[in-house]
Amino acid sequence: MQPATAALLLTLALAGEAWAAHRNQYLRSFPVHSVNDPCYDEDRPRRCMPDFVNAAFGVPIDASSTCGQGKPARFCDLRDPSDGQPPGGSQTGGRSGALESTCEICDETDATKRYPALALTDVHNSNNVTCWRSEPRSGTVDAGPDNVTLTLSLGKKFELTYVSLMFCPHAIRPDSMAIYKSADYGKNWLPFQFYSSQCRKLYGRPTKATISPSNEQEARCVDHNRYSVDGVQGSRIAFSTLDGRPSAPDFDNSVILQDWVTATDIRVIFHRLQPASGGGGGGSASHAKSQSTELLGGGKFGGLPKKASDFLLHGGGRDNPAAVGSGVFTYALSDFAVGGRCKCNGHASRCVKGADGKLECDCKHNTAGRDCERCKPFYFDRPWGRGTMRDANECKGRCGH
Repeated sequence: MQPATAALLLTLALAGEAWAAHRNQYLRSFPVHSVNDPCYDEDRPRRCMPDFVNAAFGVPIDASSTCGQGKPARFCDLRDPSDGQPPGGSQTGGRSGALESTCEICDETDATKRYPALALTDVHNSNNVTCWRSEPRSGTVDAGPDNVTLTLSLGKKFELTYVSLMFCPHAIRPDSMAIYKSADYGKNWLPFQFYSSQCRKLYGRPTKATISPSNEQEARCVDHNRYSVDGVQGSRIAFSTLDGRPSAPDFDNSVILQDWVTATDIRVIFHRLQPASGGGGGGSASHAKSQSTELLGGGKFGGLPKKASDFLLHGGGRDNPAAVGSGVFTYALSDFAVGGRCKCNGHASRCVKGADGKLECDCKHNTAGRDCERCKPFYFDRPWGRGTMRDANECKGRCGH
């Protein structure tokens, strides 16, 4: 090959490589989207959101009190004797008669007698219920708030739809409890919902107040069927974050409600434990009925008994629980669920672990940040906006890309 020919071919090859490199760099300036990317319809951006999940699942919960921690303790439940009987069986107690107390020991050193907070966020199996229990409480009204707390840290901002609490089988539901939320990783706490038979007395709020457009970020107080002892399946309290909020149908355009449902942490505070009616005194059905009438009749504390031990059967239950006195009932939950979506402001379809190991949005639409809350550098030609059904609000560079 002549030297001139070889030089020409080398020049053409180098020119081809240079054009290929330039072409690749040029193409990289345009976003390339997966065919199945939920954030794009072909090349057109559209709003996208992470999947709806139970954000609490598998997440450790910090409990201020756990039964049997430090030393063994005795706790008691109240049971309806008719629970578990076949249809048509004898109905000798329960809501129309006496309730039976049964007592057991909790001990963290014994695997069969532990009631850890980890039980709250594991797989909830109704055929094999695992429970967290607090230390036994005195249950006295005059003692004031109990303040047993459960704190769940989600590790990132979520937009929550509900908070659900499942009580253990045969457990007494608390008379008064509060749900709080934090949107800044526990630095500040705001009330989310209250439950009490004495809403105004304990929380300074009316029972089930009406929410108007002017107070959509206000927590309500609800009386959740006090005096109830629940049977073998337990019972559930579910707080819906948008229930009764006037702007809920227009959530996309309600900055107030978007802020209202945003949380990084949830805290449940049990303030007062009051057992159900029945089972006191001699344990007769007639006595339980008269006691129930007294309970509903008013009095200094709405007719509530002053001690949880008032409901222990004299001489009944295992190991004579009536002799134990106060401090035998526990707060007891089997499941703590928080339904919602990882908050990505309409600009990501999933959340992933970042380089620092923390959860963050896999941002699209030229957005950035843990929550896709800002535009990427050099994409400020259009102000950042939350993605909506009408407009994905993609951030744009100066060339319109």
